[in-house]
Amino acid sequence: MHAFAELQSKMIDTQQKAKLADLQIDQLTRMKKHANLTHAEIKTLPDNTRMYEGVGRMFILQSKEDINTQLTYKQKTADEKIKELEQKKTYLERTVKDAEDNIREMLMSRRAQ
Repeated sequence: MHAFAELQSKMIDTQQKAKLADLQIDQLTRMKKHANLTHAEIKTLPDNTRMYEGVGRMFILQSKEDINTQLTYKQKTADEKIKELEQKKTYLERTVKDAEDNIREMLMSRRAQ
């Protein structure tokens, strides 16, 4: 019975980690979309437009080029992190499935006895 409880606990923990990965993917997707929309809006502005970046409770004057570079970097970083999290989520889902199969096998062997 101890192995069953341990396996069940591991499965629940893994499911929670998969849900956390989903939340992180959603958050990164929103951040990426925001950066993409901002980037699209900035492209329409003249190059000499004064632009400011919010830092805490203040704003710092930045060039259009610097802001575009930062937005591109945010999008690239979000893409990389999303890819990592999706790979991690796939692994976690496979682990949950394996744990469910093991639990099912334990239950079947107990019923057979």
